[in-house]
Amino acid sequence: MKKMMLFTAILILAFSVAPRAQMADGGLGYMGTEGGLIMGGMGVSVINNQTYFSINFRPELAFGKFGIGLNVNLLYSTKTGSIRAKDWDSGYDYFRLIRYLRYGRKWDPVYARIGTLDAAQLGHGFIMNYYTNEASYDERKIGLAFDLDFGQFGFESVASNLGRAEIVGGRVYYRPLHTLAIPIIRNFAIGATFVHDFDPDTWSGTNDGVSVYGGDVELPLIKTRIFKTTLYYDWAQIAGYSSIEGESRTFGSGRAAGIMTSLGNLFGLLDISAKLERRWLGKEFMPSFFDPFYEIYRFQIKHGVELHKTDALIGLAETKGVYGGLYGGLLGNKVRLLGMFSRLDEQKKSGALHLAADAPDAVPAVAAHATYDKVGIETIDDVLTLDNHSVARVGLGYKIKPYLILYMDYIWTFVETEPGSRVYEPQERIEPKLVFVYHF
Repeated sequence: MKKMMLFTAILILAFSVAPRAQMADGGLGYMGTEGGLIMGGMGVSVINNQTYFSINFRPELAFGKFGIGLNVNLLYSTKTGSIRAKDWDSGYDYFRLIRYLRYGRKWDPVYARIGTLDAAQLGHGFIMNYYTNEASYDERKIGLAFDLDFGQFGFESVASNLGRAEIVGGRVYYRPLHTLAIPIIRNFAIGATFVHDFDPDTWSGTNDGVSVYGGDVELPLIKTRIFKTTLYYDWAQIAGYSSIEGESRTFGSGRAAGIMTSLGNLFGLLDISAKLERRWLGKEFMPSFFDPFYEIYRFQIKHGVELHKTDALIGLAETKGVYGGLYGGLLGNKVRLLGMFSRLDEQKKSGALHLAADAPDAVPAVAAHATYDKVGIETIDDVLTLDNHSVARVGLGYKIKPYLILYMDYIWTFVETEPGSRVYEPQERIEPKLVFVYHF
């Protein structure tokens, strides 16, 4: 009944006020779009049982290789009429109006992005994989990704927060046979990666940093315009502070071997990439340590006890596991998909899932997007249950006009109970809105 009342309210609001502002990208922002996109909307948001009128404006503009994304989100209390103070209680909040600036795209010879990092990755993802510095709207940061590929050598780099030293990392690689005119082996590469979190608890008086470092090799077997296949091998080691033991020490190491393949633009219907990886994980080691959940788990306070993510490594047994990934577009990119799943051999609750889908034009008069992250998976019921191991967003829209969409968004995420407390609780948002979308 409550949802129906909210939906009725947005219908009235939508047709009485000119629309402006937001539609989520479905968590597929790393795929990018060509040209420009202006998105906007007005609606009603329910956050922790508090109701707000929302005005959103989120344009994405592209000029050749350059791109810019803005994110203006204004929430007005239905009780007081005042703007939600938590969104504008520091000067840093105003800088976050610029969601990102970028040049090129990931895997281009030159790639740079400043602002929100939606899905940062280094190398094959064994150390950092789809990391985001935006765990929730209230916890956004201004980060940086910068990559250069000179042919024979290159590097990738990531910084999660330009406002202070937090997570900084990079990968350098070298192709020793690149100058030889020999197919296949000329693209053989050797790489090394290092990522360091300077201050997981965000208190400068403590020394609780954590580092993950490693090496890798890769050999592209097939590299044509349509089909690519690469074999690779990774090794990584974790070292850092444990709040349980009260000291810094070296944790475990792990290895992975896998194959990546991609099939591009097949008859204009299919553009998709896949990865399959076998993992050998030593004691007290966790692959993809810097993952989509890292900002939540890097430091928490539970029942008055301070916990770092490294504490979850203590006591982990040596094991093996598998990892699979699939992403790309269908029907001429009308549907964009991303799926990742990992699981350890003979270890309960070890499944981790990330899903994202975006279908703005696949069905006439309908637009849809969704993202879902879940850890601690053992059964199908775990996948279908929203709890403190879940982050989800689902949106379904009806196209009143090709450029005007009536949307209903449901968002499940996490937020600090008090600023700086590092104690998180689930947060639900219900956001009906009228969205304006214009491609050019």
